[in-house]
Amino acid sequence: MKLLRLTPTALAASLLATGAWAQEAAPVAPVATVVISASADASAQGLPSSYAGGQVARGGRLGLLGNVDIMDTPFNSMNYTQALIQDQQARSVADVVQNDPSVRVARGFGNYQELYVIRGFAVNSDDLAYNGLYGMLPRQFVASELLERVEVLRGANSFVNGAAPGGGGIGGAINLLPKRAPNAPLTQVTAGVETGGQGYVATDIARRFGDEGRLGVRVNAVRRDGDTAVDRESRELSLYSVGVDYRGRGYRLSADVGHQDHQLRGARPSVTLGFGVPMVAAPDSDSNFAQPWTFSGERDTFGTLRGELDLPGGATAWAALGMRSGDEMNIISSPTVTAANGNATMTRFDNTREDKVRTGEIGVRHALQTGAVSHKLSASVAGFHSESKNAYAISDFSGFASNIYRPVDVAAPSNAFFTGGVLSNPLLTQKSILSSVAVADTLGFMNERLLVTVGARHQKIKDYGYDYGSGAPNARYEESEVTPVAGIVFKPAKGVSVYANYSEALQRGAVASGTDIVNVGEVFAPYVSRQKEVGVKVDSGKLGMTAAVFTTSQPSAFIQDRRFGVFGEQRNRGLELSVFGTPARGLRLLGGLTVLDAEQRKNAGGVNEGKDAIGVPGTQVNLGAEWDVPGVQGLSLNARGLYTSSQYADAANSQKLPSWSRLDIGANYMTRFMDRNLTLRARIDNVTDKNYWASAGGYPGFGYLVLGAPRSVVVSATVDF
Repeated sequence: MKLLRLTPTALAASLLATGAWAQEAAPVAPVATVVISASADASAQGLPSSYAGGQVARGGRLGLLGNVDIMDTPFNSMNYTQALIQDQQARSVADVVQNDPSVRVARGFGNYQELYVIRGFAVNSDDLAYNGLYGMLPRQFVASELLERVEVLRGANSFVNGAAPGGGGIGGAINLLPKRAPNAPLTQVTAGVETGGQGYVATDIARRFGDEGRLGVRVNAVRRDGDTAVDRESRELSLYSVGVDYRGRGYRLSADVGHQDHQLRGARPSVTLGFGVPMVAAPDSDSNFAQPWTFSGERDTFGTLRGELDLPGGATAWAALGMRSGDEMNIISSPTVTAANGNATMTRFDNTREDKVRTGEIGVRHALQTGAVSHKLSASVAGFHSESKNAYAISDFSGFASNIYRPVDVAAPSNAFFTGGVLSNPLLTQKSILSSVAVADTLGFMNERLLVTVGARHQKIKDYGYDYGSGAPNARYEESEVTPVAGIVFKPAKGVSVYANYSEALQRGAVASGTDIVNVGEVFAPYVSRQKEVGVKVDSGKLGMTAAVFTTSQPSAFIQDRRFGVFGEQRNRGLELSVFGTPARGLRLLGGLTVLDAEQRKNAGGVNEGKDAIGVPGTQVNLGAEWDVPGVQGLSLNARGLYTSSQYADAANSQKLPSWSRLDIGANYMTRFMDRNLTLRARIDNVTDKNYWASAGGYPGFGYLVLGAPRSVVVSATVDF
């Protein structure tokens, strides 16, 4: 294991931050959890409260339905809190969702983009929602310091949130909530270091101003710099964000502005197995087969504005809008393994990308009573517009030789063999426009013991493609679809909810293409994935449990009898069990089990029918526990075990990844030091330094492999001023 060392950048930043803020506020009360009463979405109800133990929340956002308690929703969700994020020293969204047994983390195709696999279906980081709006956050990596909550909705959800711009939303959705100023003043400085020498410093400052503290401001600044636990890999992150909210009389406003600059050098790439090559053993977990001249850089500036207005008669109207400007530049080289001994070929791929995104929604909700039946009516109109400029350059396709066990460094080859556009001046290559109108009603019967939700969303999807070299239009797609939803919740006893739902997910349909087909150019309606789910939830007040069974079918297209059509289907069905809360005093549990059966039911030629889908393990187990040590006030110990069964990297099921398990442990100690609150945290991920392939695939039809992270130690100290 590499020695821990604090980089000069992080040390200097830590000292400057400490000196700058040490005199800002008087000492706060002894170690206490700050309760956020302001709401990220500017709702009158405020942020849903934390469940017992503080690791998850009692409810979360369900699109146009607003915040809904977990016992009242006909869906299965888990909402992770800032307390969990801080205690586990999570760096990004991926670190947080590792706690969810229905989620596994993979990577984008040919890049370092975080990708989340929910119920066996990919959710790209492009499809993360920020306070309910798509496309607002950086595409590759989202730093956890931005976040108050990470809300995971399991299951198809195009009605709830609208069609995801990146084609996700089939197996689930992730909504990220920004931080808001709590009622009590907050001035926190955190400094830390991790294996490899990565230094870290963050400041989190919040105040409320004016009459009754109606105006709140929260500022976060983060800097990471140095090598990681992977050999020869370095990371540099700068993040700044400001969140503002105002609680008026009869109206509420909130706004966020942020900037993130994330740079990777020598980052370990994913691995592709050549056709017919058997599965190879995972290299050492800290080894690196990246070329030293590779890097990935991403800079994003984003902002959102949201407001809610109380209308006469008890209705509430809301509106939100957001914008993001992003720039990416990468030089990437990934190995394709050609032999069982790890021999591989590599090529150079350069690309630049510029994104401009605008999105918004308006809506209204109203609760009313008709006789013995209550109604919660909702309606919304949403729009999304993005433009992407891209250019690329590729080296000779024959590549150069290396080996994933004994890497060979070479001089960077020329990237001029095959190009698309000009890297220094990319042209518009894609434009996407999504718009939708949705209505819903949640009816309450038997004094709210029976809740029935019905609704529909009319979704339009427009995509336009342009030539890389000239910018001339070369593709056009314009189609629409109506997405219904139906859900029911029945509460037979206090603390018990039985639920069922039917929901759908939309993806852009295909345009017929290929040689020797009779329908070239035919445009197909959006693909509709259909989900059926039933489950039960139990809430004892201190311990919560959920169980669900579901089945989801996803269509696909291929050529059959000289006709291109939507003939294919993948079906994922499974069982989910989750547990959270405090079964005993001083003990917190968080975890569960997911069993999946992802079957290729129909495909071209029927050659792989009945076989497993790429990159979907049959069993996923998470079990986390945190224990307050008796007799040592402020000290808690935690551990988390992860298990993922075998999965396949190819559709023919000939390349099989072994199962893997991992143990993470940590300790937190809260005390007083020099009349200040001080929290010390230490964590070791992958304690046994397990070598394993963590995932296969993430992009349809491709089974590229991602090597699991090595053992990593991170320690930090947080001081409240």
